[in-house]
Amino acid sequence: MREPVLPRPAHAYVALGSNLDGPEQRVEKAIADLDKLPSTRLLARSSLYRTAPVGYADQPDFVNAVALLETSLDAESLLASLFELERAAGRERCIPNGPRTLDLDLLLHGNRAMDTDALTLPHPRLHERAFVLLPLAEIAPELEIPGRGRVRHLAWRAAAVQSAERMHDHRVA
Repeated sequence: MREPVLPRPAHAYVALGSNLDGPEQRVEKAIADLDKLPSTRLLARSSLYRTAPVGYADQPDFVNAVALLETSLDAESLLASLFELERAAGRERCIPNGPRTLDLDLLLHGNRAMDTDALTLPHPRLHERAFVLLPLAEIAPELEIPGRGRVRHLAWRAAAVQSAERMHDHRVA
């Protein structure tokens, strides 16, 4: 089956996180795997960040990052590819906000706004999460989140509430 493709490639931002079974290696592998998706290439990625869990607190800290992709896949097809990468990494959805081998969230897909049962764009909690905003601010500080503001301002506010420690500087452009 052929993936639905767009007439022009879109920039898509993906948040990555893991806190089980070698989380640094899992996030690094997932970043490499994103670059191998059909009709998609990695344009930039953030450093890795260590962050405390949000919600369900009785679990290990997370390793987080954000990747910028250029993709001809439509948002739904890209999301399906992200879910497949999660499944391949052994992701099980047992506890909401619980421990996970790999979590991939589609944050933005071009300037597309949508709200369906399967996908909401921009990601509905993007503007609240330091573990997403701080890595995103590394690679796209001037990016405007529709209805919320510029990433660098949102990151500054979120960092006052939740800390995220940069582990390694691995940015590429």
